[in-house]
Amino acid sequence: MDTEPLAPAEPLPRVEPFDRSSPAGAEPHHDAFGSKPKPIYKRAGGALAAVGVLLAKFGAYLKGAVLLLPKLKLLTTAGTAFVSVAAYSLFWGWQFAVGFVLLLFVHEMGHVLQLRKEGVKASTPMFIPFMGAVITSRSLGRDALAEARVGLAGPVLGSIGAAACLVIAVASGSDFFRALAYVGFLINLFNLIPVLPLDGGRAMAAMAPWMWFVGFASLIPLLFVLHGGFVIVVILVLGAYEIRRRWRARKSGSPEQQAYYRVRPRHRLMVGVVYVGLIVALALGMDATHVLSSAGHNFRSL
Repeated sequence: MDTEPLAPAEPLPRVEPFDRSSPAGAEPHHDAFGSKPKPIYKRAGGALAAVGVLLAKFGAYLKGAVLLLPKLKLLTTAGTAFVSVAAYSLFWGWQFAVGFVLLLFVHEMGHVLQLRKEGVKASTPMFIPFMGAVITSRSLGRDALAEARVGLAGPVLGSIGAAACLVIAVASGSDFFRALAYVGFLINLFNLIPVLPLDGGRAMAAMAPWMWFVGFASLIPLLFVLHGGFVIVVILVLGAYEIRRRWRARKSGSPEQQAYYRVRPRHRLMVGVVYVGLIVALALGMDATHVLSSAGHNFRSL
């Protein structure tokens, strides 16, 4: 069989090593879609624009949240009031529980209004079941006299609220409102015990701070008289800490402390008149309502 010689193979093309640098005059690189890549400053500008949009949206949300803060405070007040009503309803029924929480609200609003009059921002009341209600503020005023005014404003407005219940009871013959008035007089009178952090202790800051120790000692027998022993224990613990702290600060003799407790005699007398007058009025109010309330330990029957 005849054969022809094989033709010599053509030499393979030479492959040059990859060069990352673009030679002068070379066409710029295009991606798979044929578009030129954006310069880095344009890409950074786009990223910054996106961040700006996000910050603008966040600012709008933050502004909305700030505008909602007063409503959130009101929701806190309403929410804690609802919880307290539910708790007190277990023992007194919901009608009396609502009235009791409203009396606490009136009392605390006395403090709030007076604090605002003193130029101090105060929170709305927050209710604590079986402990009452509290408000928060950065101070109680510029001096002991302002503190006394703030402390007594609660029992003053609270006594008016209890007296309103008594007026309704007399006008309508309602045992329910008479019992509610009795409890209102009682809680405001209790708050006038001259011990910190009760309202009576605030009044003593302007009258006679040494009375804090008398008020503290008077609470100890109440542990064995009243059924609300837990509340008394809490007040004793808080009172022991607060009296010790403030008494030491007062005895330090610093100019700030001397200025804080400097009260003119006529102002001290005015505080004393209001303090004693409240005690007398509240005691008379309890005397006018004690017969029906003493028979109504379970307020469901009222």
